[in-house]
Amino acid sequence: MLKKYAIESHPYIGVFSSGSEELVVIPPVEEDVFEKALDCPVVKTTIGGTRVNGSLMGMNSKGAVVSDIIEDREIEKLLEYTTVTVIPDAQNALGNNILLNDRGALIHPDIGDEAKEAINSELEVEVKRGTIAGIQMVGSVGVATNKGVLCHPHVNEGEIEKLEKLFGVPVSKGTANHGSGWIGTCLVANTTGAVIGNRTTPIEMGRIEEGLRYLED
Repeated sequence: MLKKYAIESHPYIGVFSSGSEELVVIPPVEEDVFEKALDCPVVKTTIGGTRVNGSLMGMNSKGAVVSDIIEDREIEKLLEYTTVTVIPDAQNALGNNILLNDRGALIHPDIGDEAKEAINSELEVEVKRGTIAGIQMVGSVGVATNKGVLCHPHVNEGEIEKLEKLFGVPVSKGTANHGSGWIGTCLVANTTGAVIGNRTTPIEMGRIEEGLRYLED
């Protein structure tokens, strides 16, 4: 199920929220649309006292990796639902810099070896450094589920080949919010559905449905 939404008039749903097959983490806003679209529990919290959860954390079914600005009370909240690994790294906007599903993780080329190893160990995925459309902030320009990857329309063939091998699913190109290639900032998704920025056009909605393989159900 796809749902269009805005968080306090902002259409960049992926900046504020992070999701997996098991859980979606949102700021303190209305949760019904997320529950209906992604069909999983919703946790309302902040990260480091901010509302930009999607920019600061990455998740799959094994757990969450989170920026080291997270506060103890926020960790305790997340631990009620999933494992939490705090990653100290210069590239600490982890959600912007990691694209992952339950099989693989593509990370910003400058993320350090210690952080790379922690992601591999804690989330039980193969981890590779790389870019999408030459952009290092891979989590901002792509969305990955266990059925498909949708990413920036300027992604090149070499990057697509690497993504398909790493994630084990087909890769498609698309935009959201009326032409934005920074698709990871525009939506949160799992294999059941997605919540998408309310500026997204019907044509873009169709590409998202195709790219994330919702039409196969």
